[in-house]
Order: sequence, then structure tokens, then C-alpha cells
Amino acid sequence: MNFSKSKYCLYCQCPKILWLNKYKPEVFTQDPSAEERFETGNEIGDLAMGLFGDYTEVTAYNKDGKLDLSKMIEKTSECLKNGTDNICEASFSSGGLFCSCDILRKEKDGYAIYEVKSSTHVSAVYITDITYQKYVLEKCGINVTGTYIVHINNQYVFDGKLDLQQLFTIKDVSALVEEESKKHDIEFDLIEATKICDSENEPDIDLSMKCREPYSCGYWDYCSRHLPKPNVFDVYRLSFDKKIKAYRDGYFEIGDVRQLMKLNEIQKRQLDFVLKGIDEHIDKEGIKSFLDTLSYPLYFLDFESMQVVVPEFPKIRPYQHLLFQYSLHYIESEGGELQHREFLGESGTDTRRALAEQLVSDIPENACVMVFNQTFEKSRIAELAEIFPDLSDKLLKIKNNIKDLLIPFRKGYYYNKAIGNSFSIKSILPAMFPNDPKLDYHNLEGVHNGGEAMSIFPKIKDMPKEEQEQVRKNLLKYCELDTFATVKIWQKLVELSK
Repeated sequence: MNFSKSKYCLYCQCPKILWLNKYKPEVFTQDPSAEERFETGNEIGDLAMGLFGDYTEVTAYNKDGKLDLSKMIEKTSECLKNGTDNICEASFSSGGLFCSCDILRKEKDGYAIYEVKSSTHVSAVYITDITYQKYVLEKCGINVTGTYIVHINNQYVFDGKLDLQQLFTIKDVSALVEEESKKHDIEFDLIEATKICDSENEPDIDLSMKCREPYSCGYWDYCSRHLPKPNVFDVYRLSFDKKIKAYRDGYFEIGDVRQLMKLNEIQKRQLDFVLKGIDEHIDKEGIKSFLDTLSYPLYFLDFESMQVVVPEFPKIRPYQHLLFQYSLHYIESEGGELQHREFLGESGTDTRRALAEQLVSDIPENACVMVFNQTFEKSRIAELAEIFPDLSDKLLKIKNNIKDLLIPFRKGYYYNKAIGNSFSIKSILPAMFPNDPKLDYHNLEGVHNGGEAMSIFPKIKDMPKEEQEQVRKNLLKYCELDTFATVKIWQKLVELSK
């Protein structure tokens, strides 16, 4: 039982991943959000078990807390003998191949496989996954009557009582599995995968689209270590397929890109800065034209939100953003004192109403509201206006008075070589204010980015009181830095325009 469906899917993405996992796992770069996605997947998997009524789960653990695969296979065999209708985590092994099926459902002439995913659509890798399961089950003598992907329906609006039939969408993928079986010789693939795992020689596989499809590979830094810095993969907003094409054609030096490709003005400027050794570009007139669109009182706003897959409160869809916090710096008049207000809701409650009420109280009508990258804030305010009609007029006035501090950077009025290929606030801030500890997110405690804020807020309700207070302080400090950073960048632009 040494080859699983996850290993097979890794092999199908890139055989080198499989080899590196075994021989050089230390060079893997962990995705910070991977653990959160894993927890979400487990939560969704547990919920889906009850999709067809009563079920038997065969999950088993040994004394060390690890899955006991032999025991799971044994319990599955008992369920099959007893004619159990729904077996969850049904486990099988044949010739060293192992797989567990999220739900195995008894039908008239055999069993149907239901693979549960926390995403909102069916992707190609899911078909690869379930095709492998079908292969193993048939090797074990199971007649597979159907293959289905169960995924989240993000159009489902929660009304206060969870309806699994509406939360999930069931997609019959039998035709796609048949197609996949014809396209790939699984038996041959498994022989090749075994050879790779048994060899101590690293596979000679170059960079390709497989480095990003279906998932971004954690071995990218290792496999691209031979490239000069910067290189074609550092170009701002150039699609990965174009970068790969340039690389495969032998054009990976940063200078090659300027000659080879049609670039927009921002990309050209980025390359020119690298090639010509320019440190900073300041378009005073351009900056001034943006600043002239602003007026006092000037408010600097930033939201924090979480995306809960399984809705807990009415009028929420799966994966919808639920605002729980904001920070607000403001200046009443030119030369006025910088002041600050903030909101942080209670974990475990629907925070939207309280947040919306305080927001319309904190921001006066027709005030100029500054954000960094306006799409998020505008979308969230529009959602609040829709669910709270009595606050709609005030909320929409705030939305319509938003100004985006990203504009002078997107339009090229200011560029600093240290900004590199990202115009996020966390790239621009250290480029404009290097070595300023007050503006360094790394110096914060507990919460350093939006992902961490999103992850930790819903967990506060389950923490001891003392820990709750500390985490809330950490969240407030993080969000406050976001708007203070916006203030500092605006002040710097004012200074540069003179």
C-alpha cells in the first residue's frame, strides 16, 4: 500500500514532483494557505458524509494517531459483505495501490464513487483523481456503476437551516472518466511512476506549464534556481504561458524580453529600470493630477473579511466575504491632526450589521474615502447596501466617494525599482520607506497579512479569554497598519508632487 491517489495525481502533474517529495522534501516551499485549505476540505468532507442519509465511516487510526490503512480496508470489506448503503472513506488496496473513496454508494449492480471537493467547480485534476479510484476498485473486483464529483454550490443562500442538498452540487463525470481512461494508460503510468520513485537519479524535467497547472508547485524555487535574477518570470503581469514560451525559446534573460515581446508601458518601465539601472521615476504632474481629485475631510479605509465555505448566518453564500473589521484613519482639514477609528466584531457572530452601522456613523456624507485597490472595498460596501436597505443610501455614498491610491502606481506616475513586479501595498510600502520598523509588517505580533487575519478571526470564539484579548489586539494592530501605510504613501506622493 505504498502508492496513493495523491501520488498518482502528483505524477500526472509532473513526475519530478513525485521524486522530489521522496528525495528532497526539504526544498519544498510551503504555501501558507495550504493548512487552511486542508482544514476546509476536511470540514466539507465530514458534512458530505450525510448527503445520502445514514452512512458508515471506516476511518481508523493506530496508536500513533496515524491512519490505520489496513484496518480501514478490513472495515470496508465488512461493510461490503453486510450490504452497507453508504460507506465513507471506503478503502481498497491491490498490488501496492491504495485509495480511499469519500463516499461509496451501493447501487443495484455495484457501487458508485462520489468524490467530495470544497471547490465550486469540477477541474481536470479531480477527473484524474476519481479515474485512479475507479481503476483500483475494479482491480479489487468492485463493479463501479458511476463516478460523481460533489462540489460546493456557491449560489446557495443560507436561510438559517443548512440544506446539504442545496449546499452541494453533484456532477456525473462518468463520460469524462471514460475519456481520461482512454487518454492515459494508468497501468503504464503506474509502472513509470514506480521506476521514478525507485531511482536515486533526479528526473531531467524542465520548467513548463506543469509548474502552475493544476496547482502552483512548491518546488518552483528549486527548479528555477539556475535562472539569473531578475528573469522573464519577474516581469509584471505577463501571463505565465507567455513567460514559459519565452523561456522554452531560450529567451529568459530580462533583456531578451524587451526585444521579444509586445509589452505595455508599465512592463517596459520595469524592464528599463533593471536594464538601465534607474532607481526611481517621478512624474510630478501625473501625481498632482491624481491628488487634485482628492478633498478634505480625507478618510483612509481598509476592511478585513473571512470567507466561510459553510455559511453560518442568513443571507450568506458559500465563499462570500463576511466583513468583520475595519480601520479608519482620517484628517478633517489640510494640516489637520491624523485621527483613528476602528471596528472589530465578535467572533462567532454575524458582524455585518454592527460594522455597517458604525461605518456610516464614522464616515460623514460626501467625505473623500481613500483605499488601496478599490475593487474589494467597493464590492463589500455594495453587498452591505443590498442586505441593509435602511443603510443603503449612506453606504452607497461612501462607495461612490472612494478614491484608489493604486492609480498613481498603475498609471506609472511613480515607480521605484524596489517595487519589482507587484503593485501590492506590501511591495510599495517597503520600497518607498525602506528600513522603517514602524511600517514593517514582519514586526507585528500574530497577524502579518490578510490571510492570517481571515484564518484566525473565526477561531477566537474557541480560545481562552486571555488569548482572545491578545489575538484581538493583534488584529487591530494589523488592520491599523494597513490604513496608516495608506496615509504614509499618500503623504509621500504629496511631498513628491511639490
